[in-house]
Amino acid sequence: MKEDYYEILGLDKSASESEIKKAYRKSAIKYHPDKNPGDVKAEEKFKQAAEAYEVLGNKEKRAKYDQFGHAAFQGNGGFGSGGMNMEDIFSQFGDIFGSAFGGFGGFGGSSTRRSKGTNLRIKVSLTIKEIAEGVNKKIKVKRKVQADGLEYSSCRVCNGSGQMTQITNTILGRMQSTTTCNNCSGTGKVVSNKPPGSDLNGQVLKEEMVEVKIPAGVEDGMQLRVSGKGNEPITDGIPGDLLILINELDDDNLKREGNNLHYDLYISISEAVLGVSKEIDTVTGKVRIKLDAGIQSGKILRLRGKGLKSVNGYGSGDLLVHVNVWTPKTLSKEQKSFFEQMKNDEHFKPSPDKNDKSFFEKVKDMFS
Repeated sequence: MKEDYYEILGLDKSASESEIKKAYRKSAIKYHPDKNPGDVKAEEKFKQAAEAYEVLGNKEKRAKYDQFGHAAFQGNGGFGSGGMNMEDIFSQFGDIFGSAFGGFGGFGGSSTRRSKGTNLRIKVSLTIKEIAEGVNKKIKVKRKVQADGLEYSSCRVCNGSGQMTQITNTILGRMQSTTTCNNCSGTGKVVSNKPPGSDLNGQVLKEEMVEVKIPAGVEDGMQLRVSGKGNEPITDGIPGDLLILINELDDDNLKREGNNLHYDLYISISEAVLGVSKEIDTVTGKVRIKLDAGIQSGKILRLRGKGLKSVNGYGSGDLLVHVNVWTPKTLSKEQKSFFEQMKNDEHFKPSPDKNDKSFFEKVKDMFS
C-alpha cells in the first residue's frame, strides 16, 4: 500500500504551506543522492519526498488528495503511472532553497513542454571564508553538444506533432490528456544522419570553462543552478542546466552553526588572572578583544554581526568566542611551590557570584 504523503514528510493534515515547504527542504537535503552515494533506500526516500511535495505543495492537488487520497491521481499521467524521474527532480530543485537555487515544479507527465537537454551535476567545495564573502568559481565541465552536420527527419510516432493524446478512466470520470511524445521529446523530429565521431544521438563531448557566482551564506547541501550550461537536447530545444552542489569544508578554528560561528580561544592561567588583549581571526578580518582580569574558563563572548551573512540577505550571524583557560600539565619546582602556597589562599578559592552563569545557562545563551 502506498505511503501517505503527510507521513512521508512527517506532517499533520493541518500543516501550513510554509511547514510543508520546510519539511520537504529538510527531507531533500537529508536524502540527497550526493550525500548518500550508492544508498538505494535514501534515493527512494528522496523520490518519495519529491512526490509528496509535488502534491501537497499545490493547493488544487492537495485538495483532491485530501478528498480522494492516491486514487485521485491514478491513471492520470502523474505519479500513479510509475515512479519519479531523477533528472526532472534535480532540474526543478529550487525555490525550496531560496531564490538563488531555481524552483521546484511538477514532476509527472508534462503535456507539451519544450525539449530540454539533460542536466549536469558537479560538487564544489568551499571554505568558511569563501562562504562568508561569496566567491566566483571557474569550473571545467564536459557538455554534450550537437555535432556539426547533424540531420533530422519527422517523427513517425507522433507524425511530427510532438504530442500524443491519451484517454483514461479515473475516479473523477473520463479524462483526456495530451502528453509529450517520448520518441522525439516533443520536437516532432528525430535524428536521421549522425556525423562521424558522434554518439547514438549525434552528440559529441565539448570541454568548457563556466564561471559561477556563488552568493555569500550558502550552506552545505544547497544546490545552485546555472541555466543553459548542461547538455544540449538531442533535437531542437534548450540546453539543460549545470547543477552545483555546495560542499562546506571544515575549518581548523571556526565551527558553523546556522549563520553563527564558534571560536575556541585558549589563554594561560596568568592571562586569566591578570587580564589580556587578544587578536583573533574572523571571516571579515582580524579583531582585537579585551579579556578582563579574573575571566573564567567557559566564558562566551558574543561579537555581533561577525558571523556569516544570510543567503537571503537578512543580516548576519554572530561570532561566539569560547574562552578556555589552559591548565599546564608540567610545572617547575618553583611554580609547583607557588601553587602549593596558594592552595588555601582565599583569593584562589572558587567563589562564583550571581552574575557567573552556569554551564547550562551559557549553552542557552548561545542559541538565543
